[in-house]
Amino acid sequence: MKHNRYTIGFDAKRANANKTGLGNYSRFVIEALSRACDNDAYFRLYIPKRKNNKEFDAIAEMPNVEAMVPRGGMWQRLSAVWRTLRVAADAKGDDVVLYHGLSNELPLGLSRRGIRSVVTIHDLIFLRYPSYYKPVDRMIYEWKFRSACKRADRIIAVSECTKRDIVKFFGTDPDKIDVVYQGCDKMFSQPIGETKRTEVQERYSLPRRYLLTVGTLEERKNLMAIVEALALLPQDIHLVAVGRRTPYTERVASRIEELGLGERVHILSDVAYTDLPAVYAASEVFVYPSRFEGFGIPIIEAMSVGIPVVAATGSCLEEAGGPSSKYVSPDDRWQMADAIKNIIADDGLRRKMIDDGRQYVERFAPENIARGVMNCYRHIGIDLTYGK
Repeated sequence: MKHNRYTIGFDAKRANANKTGLGNYSRFVIEALSRACDNDAYFRLYIPKRKNNKEFDAIAEMPNVEAMVPRGGMWQRLSAVWRTLRVAADAKGDDVVLYHGLSNELPLGLSRRGIRSVVTIHDLIFLRYPSYYKPVDRMIYEWKFRSACKRADRIIAVSECTKRDIVKFFGTDPDKIDVVYQGCDKMFSQPIGETKRTEVQERYSLPRRYLLTVGTLEERKNLMAIVEALALLPQDIHLVAVGRRTPYTERVASRIEELGLGERVHILSDVAYTDLPAVYAASEVFVYPSRFEGFGIPIIEAMSVGIPVVAATGSCLEEAGGPSSKYVSPDDRWQMADAIKNIIADDGLRRKMIDDGRQYVERFAPENIARGVMNCYRHIGIDLTYGK
């Protein structure tokens, strides 16, 4: 296969293995760059084990992209060790000049082999809210993240909030950090046909009028606040919560029963990713009261579909939602309920929030993200040309 001007390696484990979250981010960045620099770079995606993932496969089949797995039986058996200790050697043999860790970590030995490096740090929530994590997990995360930030030639933070945390907790020079926001899948900005809307409505038994929240149903995401705000809203307004259940979900379920909201709250843990745009589109307001996020991709998804957003203050959600979304204290159910009521009752306000939101999310388009990442690379001597 023909090599282009630069060969760039990516830690693509999450791109292949994760269907949401870090997987979405990794695939988004790889695809945006491969399309933008199709005449100027060749991309190798290092993954410990190939898993079934149609979205990843589509990217890996692009002409300037190739997926790389451990070579030799021993490294295939020790794929987790390979990802930390052996990838640098493989990358050197593959003529990689820059390695980008897309999910908070870097393999060892890159600089020793003359390979420049960039790491994307998504958040340091485990340091801000340690009670949400097991002690052993905190210890592992801190070692990996801190080590990556120290060894990387350059750091990408997904928000100004994350940049501030990197400086605060790791003492990193802020001049070493570039803020490059995340984007979301292009399917969220595409028209949704009536047939698809009906299919999704029936498949998940969606109520006629509902608020929506999307994300793992864990304490930090603060589903309890929306449930308590729902009790202050008209009876015909329901709540749909889409996300993986955790033990916290049972606490929320108890509160739902205490408030007599059993018929108005719908928890869905099996929504197909391709059905999400239609689930967003049928909702009246997207509510995201998370106590802390590295960025807040669901807000971008909601605004791309055309849904007004109510989010929490206290982290980076204002960066994701822009000036026309509404922000409330994550602990104030009355304020949250009032914000939702105002949007539901005022068609002019709702329309303005939708129009402004769609305009605001244009800054998260793939070409803008690609340019931001390319600018980071340029700081360490990898000067890619935007080809489209």
